[in-house]
Amino acid sequence: MKSWFVGFLLNMQFFTAIPVRKVLPMEGEFLQKSIKTFPLLGLFQGFIYMSLFFLLKEYTPFTALAIAFFVWLSTILLTGGLHLDGWMDASDAYFSYQDRKKRLEIMKDPHVGAFGLLSVMLLLSTKFLFIYEIVTRMQDFTYLFVMLLPFFSKAVMGWILLFVQEAKKDGLGAYFKRSVEGQQTFFYSGYFVLVFLFFFFLYSQWLPLFLLFLSVSIGCYFLLSRFMKRAFGGLTGDLLGASVEGTELALWATLWLLHYFVMG
Repeated sequence: MKSWFVGFLLNMQFFTAIPVRKVLPMEGEFLQKSIKTFPLLGLFQGFIYMSLFFLLKEYTPFTALAIAFFVWLSTILLTGGLHLDGWMDASDAYFSYQDRKKRLEIMKDPHVGAFGLLSVMLLLSTKFLFIYEIVTRMQDFTYLFVMLLPFFSKAVMGWILLFVQEAKKDGLGAYFKRSVEGQQTFFYSGYFVLVFLFFFFLYSQWLPLFLLFLSVSIGCYFLLSRFMKRAFGGLTGDLLGASVEGTELALWATLWLLHYFVMG
């Protein structure tokens, strides 16, 4: 259990802005447990988003616009903009329309180009639109699926690490990739079974929505993995971060469509 806890703390230390003031071992079994607890980190993040959403909606006089802004802002502050950095670097590299080798070089450049800036503006403004529309059309299932959003996006990041080859032999993506070599390829299955049973026994009327979120996440994995292989030759650390942002945007869009066209 200690290695699982250390793995989870590694995730908090690396993927969130929450201060974990402790030197943690980042190798071997601990790094493997870190990857295996990606969905748990997502669930933890989602719980924070859901709690903030609930408190603002139920216990403050704020307008829908203000609530949407604070929830939107929390998705940036909690991660410290780490995944957004990957999104910008990946956008700069892809829209340079260079060959794979040059794209990988561009991703290593610490400077942000015009394509990266435009892409992150589009990403954040679109996400804000979805959150605002969701706030104005709240349903009974809203809070629960806000919590599940990062749970699924972190699972997609783990799937990519498991099944997509690295584009280069150095860098953070390759380091994480080496730690999952020889690991069981379906170690997230237990998480999905538990969540499925949770819905089946307690919220069976929302089970189709859970299955829809799962289907969208699987679709994101296949699209992203295909994109990484064709455009970059495989995964990198920046592309992993971009995959989290892309998956969450697709899931926010799904939740928005459910409120706006199906349930509204």
